[in-house]
Amino acid sequence: MSGDWAGIAWLVVLLIGNGFFVAAEFAVISARRSQIEPLAEKGKRSARTALWAMEHATLMLATCQLGITVCSLLILNVSEPAIHHLLEVPLELLSLPEAAVSTISFIIALLVVSYLHVVIGEMVPKNISFSVPDRAVLLLATPLVWIATVLRPIIAALNGIANGVLRLARIQPVDEAASTFTLEEVQTIVDRSTREGVLSDTSGALTMAFEFTEKKVSDVALPVSTLVTLPEDATPADLERAVSQHGFSRYVLVDAQKEPVGYLHLKDVLELDDDEYDLPVPSKFVRQLVSIYQGTELEDALATMRRAGVHLARAFDETGATTGVLFLEDIIEELVGEVRDATRRI
Repeated sequence: MSGDWAGIAWLVVLLIGNGFFVAAEFAVISARRSQIEPLAEKGKRSARTALWAMEHATLMLATCQLGITVCSLLILNVSEPAIHHLLEVPLELLSLPEAAVSTISFIIALLVVSYLHVVIGEMVPKNISFSVPDRAVLLLATPLVWIATVLRPIIAALNGIANGVLRLARIQPVDEAASTFTLEEVQTIVDRSTREGVLSDTSGALTMAFEFTEKKVSDVALPVSTLVTLPEDATPADLERAVSQHGFSRYVLVDAQKEPVGYLHLKDVLELDDDEYDLPVPSKFVRQLVSIYQGTELEDALATMRRAGVHLARAFDETGATTGVLFLEDIIEELVGEVRDATRRI
């Protein structure tokens, strides 16, 4: 009889062990690096261990699977017979046939052990790790890594065989759980977080950022005919009058065919001498326009303009003809909302 109660004690121990490996497995997969890395940078040892475990996910998962398998087999081979034998004693008092007693006690023992194994050993720890993955991985990673280190030769052999099977199936094994996201995945995360009430995009910046990636130069560039332009031989006096009347700080220069050939910035002519006031602005003060195809994605156009250090660009079509002028200010407005020229009249 004492041996049967020892089997019950082993059932408790094995359920705890099985639950530990299940919880650790889901914690390593579900935890977010973005939450663990700041703690590791502050020197928290459990966070550094958790990051190591997440970076060696294959080794950790193999350890968990081995632990779950061993615990499950021991539960069936040690605990189930003990419960079976304990149930036979009260059933024999019912004066049932020996075969019936054995069968009934076996079925009850199997149901009880299976229920405890599935609920206590599997579902409860899994749900805990899903609910608080970051806290779970900080708590469980250290003992899991220690077990993996002790059993590494065995796990490495089993893992090597598994990876070999994957390579035969032309699947490349990976060691680290995926921690990067595509643009579509990020947008889905933001949408879901907004619906759940844990993220508020009151300024619309997130929405504009996602829409920004879908826009092209043609969506933002302005036709030359709608712009306030100056002739290519404009003087500082012409620029001053334009600033006084319209308030903009930058003006596109156009030739006789109304083609943009450059642009002037107010600050470039402020220090010119008085005798240059009515003469065409020196060419060294005329800023060049970069040319960008109208079908270019807006984020690529922004990168091009930043590399060139310009505020304006000429947009052109398949034939090379000018279709408009792209302003850096307008690109930024697609991301953060309206940006007003500091010199513009309101």
